[in-house]
Amino acid sequence: MSNHSAPLLARGHLDPMDQDLNQNSLTSSRKRRLRRCRSAPRGDCMYNDDEDVKTDEPPPHRSIIPMFRDLNPNLREVILFFVLYLTTGTLCFYLVRNQISGNKTNGVLDAVYFCVVTMTTVGYGDLVPSSSTSRLLACAFVFSGMVLVGHLLSRAADYLVERQETLLAKAFDLRKTVGPTEILKELHTKLRHKCYVTFLVLVVLVLVGTIFLVMFEKMPVIEAFYCVCSTVTTLGYGDRSFNSGTGRLFAVFWILTSTICLAQFFLYVAELNAETKQRELVKWVLTRRITNNDLEAADLDGDGVIVAAEFILYKLKEMGKIDEEDIDGILQEFEQLDYDDSGTLTNSDLILAQTTS
Repeated sequence: MSNHSAPLLARGHLDPMDQDLNQNSLTSSRKRRLRRCRSAPRGDCMYNDDEDVKTDEPPPHRSIIPMFRDLNPNLREVILFFVLYLTTGTLCFYLVRNQISGNKTNGVLDAVYFCVVTMTTVGYGDLVPSSSTSRLLACAFVFSGMVLVGHLLSRAADYLVERQETLLAKAFDLRKTVGPTEILKELHTKLRHKCYVTFLVLVVLVLVGTIFLVMFEKMPVIEAFYCVCSTVTTLGYGDRSFNSGTGRLFAVFWILTSTICLAQFFLYVAELNAETKQRELVKWVLTRRITNNDLEAADLDGDGVIVAAEFILYKLKEMGKIDEEDIDGILQEFEQLDYDDSGTLTNSDLILAQTTS
């Protein structure tokens, strides 16, 4: 280094490489501060400086069953509830098998078959409770089965919300490397493929069920297809059903698979419709430019300067995630906790606010 450049460095004139390093360090530090701003932050939150992600987050609970380890926690919970329901229902209906009338084949098989038909609300009518005890038991399992289905639908709704949030997050992330058109095309194509695959599986299940009824239950083709449709849609008129032991063994697996596949297909269709609307919002967010009016609206404290927190709140309001009432309630809580009216919260503020209350 020359003697002429040394005084410049001493007076604070850094070379371009040092300036870039300082700028990257400042940006990473700012991101960490923003991401640590959670509703209930942990005191030991740590972020990786290179990737800006949490490094000390406790690993999610892993199931001791190998096949469940990679499943979504919500899906794992639904499967456990389903296995518990099916096991309990089979045991109960087997114990009251003599109080169930109809076309019987095998005690255990009939119990499983009756439990599945009850849970899916197919209700063929080929096996019916004939005593007060069995009828009360059937009523209990009908309602518990509906609760299980409602739980499944609730998890499906959570899945839809998560997918929409992921869509927005991924869109903002992809914007760094590709344009809005490529982003929207990639996100929409995957869901369409899911719809096509699910519909194809559903068609195969309908064909398999129809062929099985023709070959093993000796039904005409039209009646077999009619029975399949009434089963998949859980209508279950009862004039056609699985009567043989082989047919009911097949029905235990086929009814569950076909009804779940149909529900999954409708879920993907609903998600596709919701994502189409969400894509319009994403496209608007990606292509819209910030104006002076937006800056004025985002300036919550009216000081003429927009900080990151104000900009984030404005964008959340713009996307419909929060409204003015939510912000007012949060600001009121902040003012109550800000005991010294300094505009910031410290441990002393919290202690004084708790002591006063």
